[in-house]
Amino acid sequence: MLTDSARDWLDQALAEAAARTPAWELRFASAGRYCGPDHADSVRTLLLREARADPDTLTRLYRHGAAPERRAVLLALPSLVTGPETVPLVEDALRSHDTTLVSAALGPYAAAHLPPHVWRHGVLKCLFTGVPLDAVAGLAHRARGDGELARMLTDYAAERSAAGRPVPEDLHRVLALTAPTETS
Repeated sequence: MLTDSARDWLDQALAEAAARTPAWELRFASAGRYCGPDHADSVRTLLLREARADPDTLTRLYRHGAAPERRAVLLALPSLVTGPETVPLVEDALRSHDTTLVSAALGPYAAAHLPPHVWRHGVLKCLFTGVPLDAVAGLAHRARGDGELARMLTDYAAERSAAGRPVPEDLHRVLALTAPTETS
């Protein structure tokens, strides 16, 4: 729950976002400072929605933002962008070593818009960075019958075993999802 001063700050920030004044983007960046880190993602997402941020604005905020701002942009994508225009932002996040960005990148927007090859590599990135696969939106649907993902997972498990390293439990769960589906 926000404090009274944080609520006042948010009300002003939302008014600026709705009016699309230049100040709303500064408030987007400072949301964690005024509303606290526990509320920063949701506050930033509210600001993006209130400003009706378009792909160009989202890209600018992502490119100029630190990890928390980037994460908020990624989390807001499903509610703001209906097409693949911001897939490059998701791809960038998947190249990072920040697991909070990787996790946010593989949300509903990625499930709907990422090409299969990039999505598969995102799943593998989760496995080798320790991001729980529960963070991958649409996992069961996208993995179903995916023979290439099954091959990649099997190769990764073999590499881990050969190196004497444990195979992540999530791998077996996803591998089971890749089983070929029966057609009627």
